[in-house]
Amino acid sequence: MEFPISAGSPARHAGPLPAACDVVVIGGGVIGVMSAWFLAERGLRVVLCEKGRIAGEQSSRNWGWIRQQGRDPAELPIMVEALRIWQSLAQEFGDALGFRQTGVLYLANADKGLEGFEAWLPHAEANGVDTRMLSRAEVAAMLPGAAVQWPGGLYTASDARAEPWVAVPLLAEGAAARGVTLLERCAARSLDRAGGRITGVYTEQGRIACDQVVLAGGAWSALFARAHGVNLPQLSVLASVAATEPMAEVFPGAAADDHFAFRRRADGGYSIAPGAEHDFFIGPDAFRHLPKYTTILRRDVKSTHFRPRAPRHYPDGWATPRRWQPDEPSPFEAMRVLNPAPNMATIGRTQDAFARAFPALGRPKLRAAWAGMIDSMPDVVPVVDRVAAIPGLTIATGMSGHGFGIGPGIGRVVADLVAGHAPGHDLHRFRLSRFSDGSKIELGPSL
Repeated sequence: MEFPISAGSPARHAGPLPAACDVVVIGGGVIGVMSAWFLAERGLRVVLCEKGRIAGEQSSRNWGWIRQQGRDPAELPIMVEALRIWQSLAQEFGDALGFRQTGVLYLANADKGLEGFEAWLPHAEANGVDTRMLSRAEVAAMLPGAAVQWPGGLYTASDARAEPWVAVPLLAEGAAARGVTLLERCAARSLDRAGGRITGVYTEQGRIACDQVVLAGGAWSALFARAHGVNLPQLSVLASVAATEPMAEVFPGAAADDHFAFRRRADGGYSIAPGAEHDFFIGPDAFRHLPKYTTILRRDVKSTHFRPRAPRHYPDGWATPRRWQPDEPSPFEAMRVLNPAPNMATIGRTQDAFARAFPALGRPKLRAAWAGMIDSMPDVVPVVDRVAAIPGLTIATGMSGHGFGIGPGIGRVVADLVAGHAPGHDLHRFRLSRFSDGSKIELGPSL
């Protein structure tokens, strides 16, 4: 059984670096991989540069949920498309993806939570999603043996799950089969520009000529963008997750309440995580972007554990360089894979919450615990946009913990943006300029 990919995992993609291509994709997570996949399908020559390992960071460390339920209304149409793509991917790769449409269930701990569920239902109806409200009795029937009496729930039977540390590397193999050149241990250091336009990318393996770049660097995107004068108010939060030993099945899909979340795994255990708790490392960007995060801080401050200093070489570390030369090592080479230690106190509370809900199963025994750094935006929706100040640069980042499921849909949208085709969805909500044009910060759903 494999757990999240690390710098010690074998490299599968070694190049060599071509002299030129049409598009360089920076970042080997699910967004970068699927952007490269669809760009290649459009006949473009694509090189994907990953500083560490394909899916080494959040793309192999997430919960493995593929959900339409609870999405921001602007994300939902893309997510509906993403689910269709996942279905086609499952036909191509078979059971290896771990893709199963086993449903997603949100559980209300109090009647007030049901109001939020009800408010989201019109978005589901408008997009043809099969979400429905569940009564107290229906929840009890869906979770037999549960000791918690949830007053109701929100359920989407068509929502799905997959095994992220297996799925994303498989998708990378699919991209390679379509002609994408994938390079691990090949950090993109800097853009090369002439007359303001992109003419290439400097990597640690040398320069590659191109006129289009997709920045899909996850937690590292803001650091790269800032070095080129692009203010991207992205911060990262640490999310802790664990895998249990095999246990009896209480629900075949994914479920969550205010205190814990769980997903059935292909190995017979569960991936478990806190319902809302996360950790935040305070760094220079935290102060720089604080005014834009005041709205979400008011909502999440009680569930956030603040830490005064990020570990050495983290993207917003106090000593992490913000400027470097393209012919010298960059911060991306100093930290090949973000591999933060999980908050074991948080994991312990999650084990306790699971045991309270399902006392017949007892306190879950853990096979492993890990953490990932989630690239987040002030309004909890991503940036998917061309950068007006740098012709040729497209940014796709800030998925805010939602990237794994929506990744194939975002990848298709990004490919059409780069190729000059209509993206097929309204992307106004995801524009970069919303953080500089005086727009009010509008938070996505907290479901």
